[in-house]
Amino acid sequence: MSRIGKLPIQIPSGVTITVDPDFVTVAGSKGTLKQFTMPGVTVTVADGVATVTRVNDDAPNRAKHGQMRTLINNMVVGVTQSFSKQLEINGVGYRAAMQGADIKLNLGFSHDVIYKLPQGITATLEQNKITIAGIDKQQVGQVAAEIRALKKPEPYKGKGIKYVGEHIIRKSGKSGKDK
Repeated sequence: MSRIGKLPIQIPSGVTITVDPDFVTVAGSKGTLKQFTMPGVTVTVADGVATVTRVNDDAPNRAKHGQMRTLINNMVVGVTQSFSKQLEINGVGYRAAMQGADIKLNLGFSHDVIYKLPQGITATLEQNKITIAGIDKQQVGQVAAEIRALKKPEPYKGKGIKYVGEHIIRKSGKSGKDK
């Protein structure tokens, strides 16, 4: 039995989970999320608890069991609390500013980079930190990864965009001073 898949999902007050043959829909105070159900896995809701079970012990169904439970749990957390990721911009002259609903980034290129935020994602800026927030965990992580990919931190001076708390391995360069 899957250690994660067998755990019940507690449904907080104000959250409703509806199970259709093809989709699971979670609605809460922050919004609504929809996820397709994987074949070989069934979702049941009773008495404020959602449980995920698998049809049989075949290897593909065992693989989907824990993942489906985690996806539904992330949807419940998203519609109640929402998710966020923080990015930090390091470098002389590297800046970010909001331009309507988009983010305008100066990253040392000959032009400004304008990143259009998808629907359901919000961004806030404080000096050199960008906070990406939304109810869909996968979408928040994807947007943060796309912004980071615009200018990854380089190993010599650490200039670029990195996650807050991310450790960048530094190189000493040609002179070899730090040996």
